[in-house]
Amino acid sequence: MNRFVVSLSAALSLIAPAALHARVAGIEIASRAPAFAGRTFGNTGAYEKIKGVATGEIDPKDPRNALITDLALAPRNARGLVEYRTNFTLVKPVDMSRSSGVVVYNVVNRGRHGGPSEFHIGGDPGDGFLYKLGHTLLWSGWQGDIPLTTDGSDLEGIDVPVARNPDGSSVTGPVWNRFTGATGSTQALANTAGRAPATLDTAQARLISATSESPSGLKSGITAIPASDWAFADCRTVPFPGTPDPTRLCLKSGFNKALLYELTYTAKDPYVLGVGLAAMRDVISFFRYSAAETGSGSNPLAGAVPHTICTGSSQSGRLEKQFLNLGFNEDESGRIVCDGMNTRIAGMLGGFNVRFASPGDIAELFDPGADGPLWWSDYTDAARAHSSSGILHRCQASHTCPLITETYGGPEVWYTHITVGLLGTDAKADLPLPANVRRYYHPGTPHGGGAGGFNLGTPSPDPAVFATNPNPERETDRALFVALTDWVVHNTPPPPSADPRLADGLLVPPTSAAMGWPAIPNSPRPDGVISPVLDYDYGPAFRYNDDSGVISTVPPLVRRTIPVLVPRVDADGNELGGLPSLLHRLPLGTYTSWNPIPDGPLKGRERALAAGYLPFARTKAERLATGDPRLSIEERYPGAAAYYAAAVAQAADMVKQRLLLPEDAIRLLGQLMTDVETGKLFNH
Repeated sequence: MNRFVVSLSAALSLIAPAALHARVAGIEIASRAPAFAGRTFGNTGAYEKIKGVATGEIDPKDPRNALITDLALAPRNARGLVEYRTNFTLVKPVDMSRSSGVVVYNVVNRGRHGGPSEFHIGGDPGDGFLYKLGHTLLWSGWQGDIPLTTDGSDLEGIDVPVARNPDGSSVTGPVWNRFTGATGSTQALANTAGRAPATLDTAQARLISATSESPSGLKSGITAIPASDWAFADCRTVPFPGTPDPTRLCLKSGFNKALLYELTYTAKDPYVLGVGLAAMRDVISFFRYSAAETGSGSNPLAGAVPHTICTGSSQSGRLEKQFLNLGFNEDESGRIVCDGMNTRIAGMLGGFNVRFASPGDIAELFDPGADGPLWWSDYTDAARAHSSSGILHRCQASHTCPLITETYGGPEVWYTHITVGLLGTDAKADLPLPANVRRYYHPGTPHGGGAGGFNLGTPSPDPAVFATNPNPERETDRALFVALTDWVVHNTPPPPSADPRLADGLLVPPTSAAMGWPAIPNSPRPDGVISPVLDYDYGPAFRYNDDSGVISTVPPLVRRTIPVLVPRVDADGNELGGLPSLLHRLPLGTYTSWNPIPDGPLKGRERALAAGYLPFARTKAERLATGDPRLSIEERYPGAAAYYAAAVAQAADMVKQRLLLPEDAIRLLGQLMTDVETGKLFNH
């Protein structure tokens, strides 16, 4: 037996009956050691790190599990239950009497621990932000195509079942795979786990190339590559047709990086991916509610964490939305799982409960995720003929909705479709937010926020793209996380929602004219850049409001384009509305939420989750020489002392509004002083 995993029968004999309600049938602790070399954090003291494996069971007959795609095709144990095994990591105060009573469940991003680094300043644990608050942190695996690990690493995997037909034969179905920038004779296929080719016979697949493709999927220069000219193979050492390999393609004539390639084939043996959502539910519920205190399967947090806050960034935040949409915030005993939830930089849902999906995909063409409700309250999607639904529909019915802060930035508008969640698919009016949701927009930021600082920087040497956007989100998010904690623990409402609204004239079509984009010479323009929301025909077995089911039409047909609006900008090209950072309030340039692809078959389209920056000229003479309409640094700021005084006033205002923590305000102002003194901002 693997030393990391206790057998299910042994676990059942060790866990008290109360623990079984959460359907985590047993845990084995693989390691337990001081965390962070024994470092202490404020009044909380030292932390310890516990790693292990949880073994769980899912009842296919329970209505709470009925929405899991292919659960009926999953193998069952002697009790008729579906099993899974998942990694978990706990980082908890050594002395739980000094803890805050809050367990923060960080939804892992592609198996990796990403949560704390989103809040900490410096490396993990950095300044110890969450640990100074006394919180316990919990991670576990949920992404079905990342298997359970036994090497002690912090990669959180999960073993979920493979769907099989009742006669034991493989479940098969059509899938697609797209890539650009390929060179040489061999290209590794992404995302083949749980969707391997059913046959390596290329006559039963299709490979095409295209010279270009529009944001709505209209291709030009299409060439169908003959089945005799390519293979599922590796040709890096053996010439074409190479060594058979279901994870690679070999092209006889070699790949051209200037082309887009699109492969469609029949896959087999899909993972039952939705089991990962149930596992997330059950693991959180176990550590929160289980009172088991004896045996190797005991709960290290038993009775010590009355509050649970779940937080996820990007892919992880999208999973949280789907978790709520499918009703998983109610455990199998009818109890609430997450009291609070921060869905961070998460524009849409994802392929988390779809047969043959790739959960790690984002918002590329054909990817599911914008098909279900992106809005919180019920809304009738007449444009796509979908019935009334909302992300909170099921938790409202079971009275298990959490308190929610939704925080997002620019790429969630330009790439992952969040404004459809603000306005619906007709984009005629702002959709109302329910009382348990606050929404905050970080204007002009890259995905997750930039590095910050007050360095003027230099423009990109390529006029077709912008330089890297430094506009940060972290400090605002730290303050909002404290506000969410106070909301959950003390019922203290957080700051009011702040995002651009149609009623205020701040959401407009994504064109230069509508946005008020300034005529900046030798720089990109927003026209034609945005990734649109497309109404796909995935076939009759796909459940659109659940963003779940089976995709049988491959590639999916595009029925129509759904209008997407974006924030209006000021005379500098900086976005209006939302919660601007200290840097955005005192801009040193234009901070865009978009940044186009400069060349290749997708030229002009939004780069994946990209954003840009174009600094102001230092002097009036410099800007006039280039024809830049934006005022220079010397024209808008009288000098370093005036800029610093303005920053102090703005930081004080943000602290007063609970949008900046006092310690972060002090640190930012110190950073500004250093940058001024070293000449990064003003000439001496």
